[in-house]
Amino acid sequence: MIRDTAAQDLPRARAAHARSRRWLLPAAAALALAGVAVWLAASWSAGARSFDASRLRIAEVVRGDLVRDLAAEGRVTTANAPTLYAIAAGTVRLNVVAGDAVQAGQALAVIDSPELRSRLVQEEATLASLDGEARRAGLDARLAQSAARKLLDQARIDDIAAQRDLERSQSAFDRGAIPRNDLDRARDQVQKAQIGLAAAEQEFAMRRELAQVEAENKKIAAQRQESVAAELRRQVEALTLRAPFDGQVGQVQVAQGSHVAVNAPVLGVIDLSVFEVEIRVPESFARDLALGVPAQISSVGTNYPATVSAVSPEVVNGEVTARLRFDEGAQPPGLRQNQRLSVRIVLDTRTNVLKLERGPFVEQDAGHAYVLDDSTARRRKVRLGASSLGEVEVLDGLAEGERVVVSGSDLFERAEKVRINR
Repeated sequence: MIRDTAAQDLPRARAAHARSRRWLLPAAAALALAGVAVWLAASWSAGARSFDASRLRIAEVVRGDLVRDLAAEGRVTTANAPTLYAIAAGTVRLNVVAGDAVQAGQALAVIDSPELRSRLVQEEATLASLDGEARRAGLDARLAQSAARKLLDQARIDDIAAQRDLERSQSAFDRGAIPRNDLDRARDQVQKAQIGLAAAEQEFAMRRELAQVEAENKKIAAQRQESVAAELRRQVEALTLRAPFDGQVGQVQVAQGSHVAVNAPVLGVIDLSVFEVEIRVPESFARDLALGVPAQISSVGTNYPATVSAVSPEVVNGEVTARLRFDEGAQPPGLRQNQRLSVRIVLDTRTNVLKLERGPFVEQDAGHAYVLDDSTARRRKVRLGASSLGEVEVLDGLAEGERVVVSGSDLFERAEKVRINR
């Protein structure tokens, strides 16, 4: 049986309806593609790239008080913990062990140095000899002065005798008892006596000065030797290592009966009455740390006032070392060497300022920040002020209530705007 085309023929209305249904699906697909294109265009206009909000840290600009403080963990160290050294080579005899309590002036160790003691004996013998020479020089000076004075007195007597002879000769000549030659001879004797007197006076002055110089030289030599002997006596006395203050013996660095070299460390003494706390702070805060800045040190839940007593002049691994000393009468009891304590230093307080949570953006983008506007983050120039460990002051470029990407903006590669996916 031959099939006809009856099954293919449709009424005109049904054919038009089938054609419309055949074009409906492509039209819907075209509309969907157009929507996607519009969305992509909007995305492109909002930013060339998009980032997940979970990878970012976003903070809001708020108004309030900015407390510039510094929190750190400190290590207790003694403010006075000297190490005692051997002043000469010798054998050590220890009188204490590490941890012993000692009092000021107590003998902690003795160094036996025969060489130093022998030098002291020799120098003291030399000193005794020079002292004798100085005393003898003094006696010689007095003897020389006495002899010179004797000659001077004799010259004065001769001058007086010559004057008297001249007076008698003049009287006899006036009466005609003696000739003129005898008178002239008497006058010559007076002149001779006067010359001798002048020479005696000059010699007396010179002998006295010479004797004084010689005696002074001997005395100076004896004083110089006394200084040498005194220094050796000090060194011999320093062979006995004594506690400089009341405290405790720290580390003992030599064994009993061992031989030590000159200037070798022997032991340390710790002053338990004065402790300091050593902290390390980031170098960005170093310029704000100064001597006398107040601080608080926490120990067993109690805060104790303290003051910055020293700041290191060098930076090591991006940190600066500082020391804090407890205020007078505020040191907590029972502190121990290397004990850990919490430290808080208040550097400054600024009231009613715009502030923002501190993040890496402060150092990363050179005065720029990404401000969120709905789902778009736009790069904006800002001016920041003082900062603390957790917050930073906003001077210009941001308004209260705006939200800023404070961490993770390095991913944006300084694009002018990016899209943030929530």
